[in-house]
Amino acid sequence: MSQSITVTVRYFASIREALGTGSETLSTRAATVGALRDELIARGGAAAEALAQGRAVRMALNQTLCEGVAAIRQGDEVAFFPPVTGG
Repeated sequence: MSQSITVTVRYFASIREALGTGSETLSTRAATVGALRDELIARGGAAAEALAQGRAVRMALNQTLCEGVAAIRQGDEVAFFPPVTGG
């Protein structure tokens, strides 16, 4: 069984508005950014809607854009944000 790690999760733009917070520190057993997203979705409520798999959500690991397969480690920072649109 995997060991629990602590990560900082940051939310931006419409996701931050939906969740009512810009960041939180979480204890997780997720091994990847995608697994962490799934954990957050499993909470239900606003997180399930804002981070749903059908939605376009960008992810970053330690301030670098990444895919869901990126491995997370103790102390990492994971960010979720909607795609940036031009205008």
